[in-house]
Amino acid sequence: MPTLIIQTNVETPADHRKKILEDASSITAKILGKPESYVMVILKDKMDMLFAGDAAPLAYLELKSLGLPEERTSGLSADLCYFMEARFGVPPERVYIEFTSPPRHLFGWNGGTF
Repeated sequence: MPTLIIQTNVETPADHRKKILEDASSITAKILGKPESYVMVILKDKMDMLFAGDAAPLAYLELKSLGLPEERTSGLSADLCYFMEARFGVPPERVYIEFTSPPRHLFGWNGGTF
């Protein structure tokens, strides 16, 4: 159930959206060591956002996963910040990331929970 939500004020060209989503799905599976068949990626671009009173490129990410390894969040942050800079041109100092590891009974899928 790994889910990556990307919210950014950067506009993604229509012809690049599919590739960016595929890359985000792949990197999420890789860095978490989970099957990509369970990964969901949500991209919300061209949003009205400010960081430090400035509308320069920025992003807010949410990474949710059952059993998210808290001791690895620093490394996960580095990987996701690198991705955001490489794909969107958002510098790491303009990225916030919220890591969440919900209890299995509070995450639904396929008519039930995990």
